[in-house]
Amino acid sequence: MISVSKKWEGIKQITRMDKPIGTYLLLWPTYWALWIAADGFPSLHILLVFTLGVFMMRSAGCVINDYVDRHVDGQVKRTQKRPLISGLITSKEAIVLFVFLLTVSFALVLTLSWFTIQLSFIAVALAISYPFMKRYTHLPQVVLGAAFSWGMIMAFGEFMGEVPLVAWFLFSANVLWTVAYDTMYAMVDRDDDLRIGVKSTAILFGQHDKRIIGFLQLMTLALLLVVGELLTFGWPYQLCLVISAGFFCYQQILIVDRQRDKCFQAFLNNHFVGLIIFVGVFIEYL
Repeated sequence: MISVSKKWEGIKQITRMDKPIGTYLLLWPTYWALWIAADGFPSLHILLVFTLGVFMMRSAGCVINDYVDRHVDGQVKRTQKRPLISGLITSKEAIVLFVFLLTVSFALVLTLSWFTIQLSFIAVALAISYPFMKRYTHLPQVVLGAAFSWGMIMAFGEFMGEVPLVAWFLFSANVLWTVAYDTMYAMVDRDDDLRIGVKSTAILFGQHDKRIIGFLQLMTLALLLVVGELLTFGWPYQLCLVISAGFFCYQQILIVDRQRDKCFQAFLNNHFVGLIIFVGVFIEYL
């Protein structure tokens, strides 16, 4: 019989509460969109709903990912101690937790407009489908990018009742950025993934991985620059994009030898990219 404290530890691990980087990478782009869509500071209600929604949906995505990967995680160095492998959480408990998190998320969405509620079903479909993509395509990071970016579309839908062109530029920038940083993340597991048959962009890109990541980073900045031009943002936003470019250069230095720890460090550094871009957007609406 597993103690309550051990069970709680298992819940923290499977929802990644002990590793908030994924929440940050979801939250910052959502905040970009909220501030732009609201033309300034969003209402406390909207801010709370989207913030809690990000946390709940990220946790739900981690739970279903671990459930789908429960038969292979034990063969991967980075994931062999996850709670479904160690026995801290059972498969049935994982499904119950996943349903609970989705229910809470949907309850939050029900306080929003009907258009946003409709958009939320796409968010759920993306979150559920992502873990399966690693079995059938080398582009699961693209699906993850769409999942990580859909909250931005919902933000515009809530405030405007439609999804304007600038929203799709912002969405596209975030998808490309997600593919770039999650490829770095996948580079950590590339040897294990090749051995067990799991697919990823890190495997697809092969020896061209660093160049393609660099191209994706450049395209991300280009699209964000277009967003700034469409919204007539000034030098503070543009300066934040220059700082982001500096972070991207630093990440390229980290991954130059494709060392596991350095690739993971480069992945983690993207938290600061999301933050500094939000700072730029925030300043524009002061």
